[in-house]
Amino acid sequence: MTSGISRRRTLRILGAAAGLSLLPSHGRAGVEIEPVVWHGHALGAPTTLILNHPDRSFAKNLISRVVAEARRLEDVFSLYRSHSELCELNRVGALAAPSRDLVAVLEASREAWEKTNGIFDPSIQPLWALYARHFSKTDAAASGPSQVELEQARTSIGFQHLEFSRDRIVFKRPGMALTLNGIAQGYVTDRVVALMRESGIESSLVDMGESYAIGTKPDGSSWRIGLTANQTDTRTDKVLSVVNKAVATSSFSGFHFDNAGRFSHILDPRKGKIAPLYRRVTVIADNATRADAYSTAFGLIDPQTIQTILAGEQTVSVDAVPV
Repeated sequence: MTSGISRRRTLRILGAAAGLSLLPSHGRAGVEIEPVVWHGHALGAPTTLILNHPDRSFAKNLISRVVAEARRLEDVFSLYRSHSELCELNRVGALAAPSRDLVAVLEASREAWEKTNGIFDPSIQPLWALYARHFSKTDAAASGPSQVELEQARTSIGFQHLEFSRDRIVFKRPGMALTLNGIAQGYVTDRVVALMRESGIESSLVDMGESYAIGTKPDGSSWRIGLTANQTDTRTDKVLSVVNKAVATSSFSGFHFDNAGRFSHILDPRKGKIAPLYRRVTVIADNATRADAYSTAFGLIDPQTIQTILAGEQTVSVDAVPV
């Protein structure tokens, strides 16, 4: 049931200024660096932020800035804050003078929508809402919404029916609504990375739900990010070595509308529910916004088509685990 969702995340920032050791090696002389830890609520979930840095005053200030930036962006993209820009747009069907951040994410969404031939489509929210309403009922049919309901929801879907500019955003069809859950977390990650770079950080691993490796580790080696076969596994099945790259992963196991686990949150705008092709899809890209969008869409696309999409993408690679 969708009403029983409970999420908890740990957002980690492991960073050090140029020339400073991130953490002392075991067995070597040196002062143990005690991480600065913040507990609170960010990006729609209970959150822990951990920052390792030799200068605790600097670390505390940077964490405060990261939290402020994450909360500011929640007021733009959240579907769960009634005062957010996105909620206002979905309520009214239009928005005057949208923020630069919202326009930037819509521009990135349009690029991903075009590249994936419409598979990545933030206007899928009416379909998502249909499944959520259906399975919130105590007598919900295990087979999901009816074909009539699905066809009706699909009449409101289509990114081509969204008109936007720096001056306004307008829905061109009745019943339209957007979700940016498949791309906004990546954008937030990129904004935090930019903030850290502006603060002088040249070596860091940022994990805001999507990961980004700034530079190399202080010892010159690559950052290592472990992957599991799906979100319910605890064992690492692959380790990626990354430098100045983002890593985003999507999995059908991440959330289900129904207790039986047949209806995932990853929906095809053309068909609604489909059988999963992969246990997980991981995308490595030059920025987390693109990695997030592609990892969302590629879960619905066969391997050959993915390779066709990426034929001209020199900065993007994919690691997928078939079902």
